[in-house]
Amino acid sequence: QVQLVESGGGLVQPGESLTLYCTTSGVIPNLLSMGWYRQAPGKERQLVARLSEDGGIDYADSVQGRFTISRDNAWNIVYLQMNSLKAEDTAVYYCNAVQSHRTVTQYWGQGTQVTVSS
Repeated sequence: QVQLVESGGGLVQPGESLTLYCTTSGVIPNLLSMGWYRQAPGKERQLVARLSEDGGIDYADSVQGRFTISRDNAWNIVYLQMNSLKAEDTAVYYCNAVQSHRTVTQYWGQGTQVTVSS
């Protein structure tokens, strides 16, 4: 059973930085992508950044140039470096993994709260 555990969230002031970590329970076979999504109160969950197995990287327009997604060689840890944080970045951030083996399966972590406030 695939498990994703997020950590690194917290309360920061506007303009500050924060790094989120997503740790997997082990190697995920047939992995297509891993990434970060976020959900603010009253809003839908949306993509923040995603790493594809073929090397592709996607960012939401709102975080382009401020956030950087990366991983370790074994895909055991996925990082989200967040710089120049804004109040509108406040949300619960979720780690996501997509696996394709006969069918496509998505896995989610429990989420970590990021609050940007002065």
